[in-house]
Amino acid sequence: MNKVILMGRLTRDPEVRYSQGDQATAIARYTLAVDRRFKRDNDQQTADFIQCVAFGRAGEFAEKYFRKGTKVAVTGRIQTGSYTNKDGQRVYTTDVVVEEQEFAESKNAGGDNSGYTPADRPSPSSAAGDGFMNIPDGIDEELPFN
Repeated sequence: MNKVILMGRLTRDPEVRYSQGDQATAIARYTLAVDRRFKRDNDQQTADFIQCVAFGRAGEFAEKYFRKGTKVAVTGRIQTGSYTNKDGQRVYTTDVVVEEQEFAESKNAGGDNSGYTPADRPSPSSAAGDGFMNIPDGIDEELPFN
């Protein structure tokens, strides 16, 4: 089984290209900085930088919504390959081919303060000190659970 699950932040905006042909397919490439769980002695690096590639609708989604610093969760598979560069040297690659991707935090948690903020949310007028709304007396019979 070849299955990868990652959670990290984009190191830069996705690079998106479209395939040639009658039905152009989006191909989005991005790098995720994934924090390491433990730090080894004498190791300064605390994250791994993992190359991801998303095709089709997933690529279009990445192009439209993902930006540098966005925290995302990705599932996919590892794919290795190789090519010969212009100097004639063999270059080996390892990518995660994205099968599913989603946001791993709210827009505001990532530092982008545009749009909805918790201050915009109306507060209930009858909020108790513990942050929960008080249920008015006599409504117990109307609740679907007891």
